[in-house]
Amino acid sequence: MPGPGGSSRLVTRAASWYQALPPRRRDVVQDTGLALALAVLNVLTLLPYQSDMQPAWLADLLVAAQCLPLAFRRLFPVPMAIATGVLRTAYDVGGFGYAPLPLAPAITFATIADRSGRLMRWGAIVTTISVMTWVQTLPGHTEPYDAIVQYFIMGAAWVIGILNRHRRVALAAAASRAEQAEASLDAAAATAAAAERVRIARELHDVVSHHVSLIAVHAEAVGALLPARPEAAATSADLIGSTARAAMTELRRLLGVLRVASHEDDERPVLAPVPALSRLGDLVDAARAAGLDVTCDVSGPAAALSPSVDLTAYRIVQEALTNAVRHAPGAAASVQVRYAPDSVAIEVSNTAPASPAGSPVPAVPAVAGPAGSGYGLAGIAERVASCGGSLALGPAPDGGFTVSARLPLT
Repeated sequence: MPGPGGSSRLVTRAASWYQALPPRRRDVVQDTGLALALAVLNVLTLLPYQSDMQPAWLADLLVAAQCLPLAFRRLFPVPMAIATGVLRTAYDVGGFGYAPLPLAPAITFATIADRSGRLMRWGAIVTTISVMTWVQTLPGHTEPYDAIVQYFIMGAAWVIGILNRHRRVALAAAASRAEQAEASLDAAAATAAAAERVRIARELHDVVSHHVSLIAVHAEAVGALLPARPEAAATSADLIGSTARAAMTELRRLLGVLRVASHEDDERPVLAPVPALSRLGDLVDAARAAGLDVTCDVSGPAAALSPSVDLTAYRIVQEALTNAVRHAPGAAASVQVRYAPDSVAIEVSNTAPASPAGSPVPAVPAVAGPAGSGYGLAGIAERVASCGGSLALGPAPDGGFTVSARLPLT
């Protein structure tokens, strides 16, 4: 017998298998469990009366078989209800005397109320009432409470089915409203972004035109004042410097806003070459020039990547190396790119940073944003998720930090 660890693994595998099933197959799995459990329950309820039933095996078979159609009740409500009803009626006609509660017919009856059209629902009501009334006239049904219990069970099942039908309709309507609201929010966000771009462009134009115009005026004044009036020319030159510094301050402010909005990164390839793994060497050389000891290893046959996957892979390496330079001075880093037939794996790790004396100090996450804001982590996670890949990051055993991701080729 498997030990506790083996049982846990079996449960985990079963849960993973179940989660991977499409919704319709999940329904079949659930209903199959219900059918088998109810079949066993029906047979157990007949065990004390085996000596009074002739033949007992046929009674057991009929009460068990009437539950099995429940496995497909949500796929074929009406045929499964007919099969269950026929087997239950056969049991009653057989005159076995004792019958368990009609739970299987009640469940299929509720399923028709839940998932069938109006015509089928009315047909099920008429047929069920007629058959139940006829069965009550057969020998062995002499107690009035028998009919009351049967009608009550079927009526309750019908009410449950109708309520569940209304609940599903309400949930579908709520999901539709949520999708419409999300679409409205996306449209509003796009409109706001467009308006913000227009505002920034307008402000950028004002800043550049104003300051550059002043610089041009003062530059012309310098040319006109020299050499006759050197002091006035020096004053104009000072004004050129102060105006240029003011213009740079304004431009830094506007460009800072654009840098914070990471979603604008997608527009940068219009103005510059698209970052891709083909430029990995330039990225590594830049990190080395900044003082980081970097080793790079690319294995496997290089495959053509989709633009989004290529850009995401590049950004992962870029963010990890940039933050290793910033937060892990004196550390060494390694970049590994492994191509597989259906994916590409990227791993960037850095050793623990060293103090001036050479002793290790705690590592800082390689994907942390400015001042620990977490923008780098959020940006990488969003890019990887949008490509359908997986991301893992955390401290390394040597005190450094490791970022690894696996991305599909397309």
